[in-house]
Amino acid sequence: MMTAFNSVAAIGGAGTSGAGGTDLRATGSAAKSAPFADLIADSVGQVNQLEANASAAVTGLMTGSGVDVHQAMIATEKASMAFELALAVRNKAVQAYQSVMGMQF
Repeated sequence: MMTAFNSVAAIGGAGTSGAGGTDLRATGSAAKSAPFADLIADSVGQVNQLEANASAAVTGLMTGSGVDVHQAMIATEKASMAFELALAVRNKAVQAYQSVMGMQF
């Protein structure tokens, strides 16, 4: 799940490495950063992967295929936290967009 948090932190421009490992800080005259849409797509893909892992863990638990209860719970909590983080980022982006659209020039 740390990859989901790292990708979303990279969206905020905190100077961390993004999902592709590119440094988002400006180096010299040219900033080497991934496009915002790519970062969002990578983050959503990682959240989706965590959801799939949680689903597989719960299915494995229910079928008795060697998945422990704590493994299933950890997987579901990771997926839940990643989704909540993605939702919060989306809400902030929508709020920022609405704020910009409400400005008068």
